[in-house]
Amino acid sequence: MGMSVTVSTATDDDAENILKLQYLCFQREAEIYGDYGIEPLTQTLDALRAELGEGCVLVARLGSEVVGSVRGSVDADGTARIAKLIVHPRMQRHGLGGRLLSAIEERLAAEREAKRFRLLTGHRSEGNLRLYRRLGYAQTATEQISRRFSQVTLEKAAAQAPTFAATA
Repeated sequence: MGMSVTVSTATDDDAENILKLQYLCFQREAEIYGDYGIEPLTQTLDALRAELGEGCVLVARLGSEVVGSVRGSVDADGTARIAKLIVHPRMQRHGLGGRLLSAIEERLAAEREAKRFRLLTGHRSEGNLRLYRRLGYAQTATEQISRRFSQVTLEKAAAQAPTFAATA
């Protein structure tokens, strides 16, 4: 009998496991762009702990193992910035990334009144771009960061809560 993956709020106790998973997951991005100095690979444990305290961080667990994570925060105008969606390589292509993204969207809309969602990815990160487009994100900007790297911004509006007609 297999275990199922659960998604929950990350705690400070998860920080080290999230950072290790982040390092593993962003190796492919670093390889694509030929840049192993990208922020996800250089982030410190203290910086990650600060993010845990300030924003919304979710983890996906298979038993007690952290196999995925995503982070988000909402600014004053209601724009939720979603970042560092990671899924362990052996768990990819099973819908977990989409599950995490939907979970953070729901949380940020319900608890922090997000009106729209924004995320960033690299122009050559085809898997990421496919996932985000499939989940309703549209490209709104591209910024050339360096000769080898352009950052793509994608956004979508927060879904409106369903309204139910009162019945007498």
